[in-house]
Amino acid sequence: MVGSVHTGVNSAFTRKKRAALPLCLFATSLGMLVTAFVAPAPALDAPRTAARAESQPLPMFKDPRAALRAGLESYHAGDAATSIAALRYAAEGGEPLAKWKLGRMYAEGDGVVRDDAKAYEYFAQIVDHYADDEPDPRERSMAASAFVAVGVYLRDGVPSGKIKPDLDRAFDLFRYAATYFSNADAQYNLARMYLEGTGVKKNVRQGVNWLELAARKGHPQAQAMLGRMMFTGEASGEPERARGLMFLTLARDAAGGATRDQWIADLHAEALNSASDADRSAAVTMLEGYLRERN
Repeated sequence: MVGSVHTGVNSAFTRKKRAALPLCLFATSLGMLVTAFVAPAPALDAPRTAARAESQPLPMFKDPRAALRAGLESYHAGDAATSIAALRYAAEGGEPLAKWKLGRMYAEGDGVVRDDAKAYEYFAQIVDHYADDEPDPRERSMAASAFVAVGVYLRDGVPSGKIKPDLDRAFDLFRYAATYFSNADAQYNLARMYLEGTGVKKNVRQGVNWLELAARKGHPQAQAMLGRMMFTGEASGEPERARGLMFLTLARDAAGGATRDQWIADLHAEALNSASDADRSAAVTMLEGYLRERN
């Protein structure tokens, strides 16, 4: 099943025409304007207790949409076992949101034993579906996240599903979601492939361009990478220390001290320690203007 889905991603996705990139800029929160220069600080649903969802009998519902509603209600009520059964019914009936939710649950071990192969399978079905059909405006975010998820799985491979890395396909999926959906996660992953020369010829300028698009949408990892590159001069050949410090401060504030994003706090602290008083003052001024412009 997983193997057939993998083939479907390749064939169906290839048929879709690429769309032009809309340059959308989104507002970002004010966070810590001045204190960020004094002392550094340390891709939805809360995890649920794993349940015996695999052994539950499949209930009967009026239709897939009713099963979707029941599954989401059960999930939010903390009944993962009933939720899984209902969402499977809805997914088999063609409900994309049910497939997306199941993919998320299996990817995160949320109410079920984590299974990346199953997560990949559900996300790949969504990619196949939207490779040929225009998503409803309410479904664009969900569809984009599925494209990114499949791209990550194909970039890294899924050993449990015997799926080997496919960097070319991963690059195509990231590029599609980055342009057609203007998705910040896709733009960030695409930037990293360009910057690292992974699956594509290394191109720092392209990488920085995609990083900046994601950063301006408030993507903390993109802000941190862009900020470091500006601060050191890697982005343009000349250090832009104040502007780099501005993006690093935005990133640190957005990351909120999460353990997985400790590297962001570390980059901010390193830049702050080596910045001059003039750099810090200019960064505060830039940050105030940047946030006013977006609010």
